[in-house]
Amino acid sequence: MAMKKVAVIGSGVVGQVLSDGFLRHGYEVVRGTREPAKLADWAKSAGPHATVAELADAASRSDFAVLAVRGEGAEEAVSLCGSGLFGKTVLDATNPIASAPPSNGVLSFFTGPNDSLMERLQQRAPAVHFVKAFSCVGSPFMVNPNFGGVRPTMFICGQNAGAKAEASAVLDQFGWEVEDLGAVEAARAIEPLCMLWCIPGLTGRGWNHAFKLLRA
Repeated sequence: MAMKKVAVIGSGVVGQVLSDGFLRHGYEVVRGTREPAKLADWAKSAGPHATVAELADAASRSDFAVLAVRGEGAEEAVSLCGSGLFGKTVLDATNPIASAPPSNGVLSFFTGPNDSLMERLQQRAPAVHFVKAFSCVGSPFMVNPNFGGVRPTMFICGQNAGAKAEASAVLDQFGWEVEDLGAVEAARAIEPLCMLWCIPGLTGRGWNHAFKLLRA
């Protein structure tokens, strides 16, 4: 059976961590970037199943994708991917973090409480099956985190049931318990978990944590 090919859109740390994770789990990875030369060293060291391409090319060559760019550039990145993402699952790891500095450890968002970045992305590209994922934890814990044998919870949402099933299968491989919170509007609650996750780190209490949903 042919290896599944994932396009990881973004040339930063999150994109690299997830790309390396997908490679370890047996996927082909094409990293999408506006400047492929920036990732040439990564492609050379990552092995034969890793390539780099412009955004639209990476999107069109993939079976599914991960959006791992800065929140402020997410809408433009989706536009530059063009029709290559249409009909495909896109795991949306972005958060609407504003450029203003944190206030007492609390990040600023450029969205309001009745809005979310994922909703904006879905409105911009209605033919894409976005699934919120990987947005409520830091990059060191995104792939098979070790919390003493306890699987942390990854909160997801999205409009398409098939896409959420595909995302959940990836998250299971990556060591996560999945909690599906429903439709795209649930991103209004999931994205601020990034704020909550960052507060201990930004106030000097460490970054070695994740969320776990408990039921009685």
